[in-house]
Amino acid sequence: QVHLVESGGGLVQAGGFLRLSCAASGLTFRNYAMGWFRQPPGKEREFVAAISWSGSSADYADSVKGRFTISRDNTKNTVYLLMTRLKPEDTAVYYCAAPRQNYASDYAPSEDEDYDYWGQGTQVTVSS
Repeated sequence: QVHLVESGGGLVQAGGFLRLSCAASGLTFRNYAMGWFRQPPGKEREFVAAISWSGSSADYADSVKGRFTISRDNTKNTVYLLMTRLKPEDTAVYYCAAPRQNYASDYAPSEDEDYDYWGQGTQVTVSS
């Protein structure tokens, strides 16, 4: 059974930074792309960032490009999201996700329906 556990969320002032972690188990982590999504209050879940299983490719939502960086450590079965220059509009519950499908080594899927497994989420609140 696949388990994804996010950590690292919290309250931060605008302009600050946080690093989220997502520990994965129950899958051969190094073979799967990973993604981060978020759900702002009162809104639909949206794509944030994704990384290919090889780590060679990443994709970002336009709203976070240049501020967020996704990375992975296949020796620790963990994917990270470094969030810098945070804005109040980044406030959301952040989820990591894993697909059931083995995508190409350079493919970082960005659609909600590309993913099959989801963590429980971690709250990020950015105060102005």
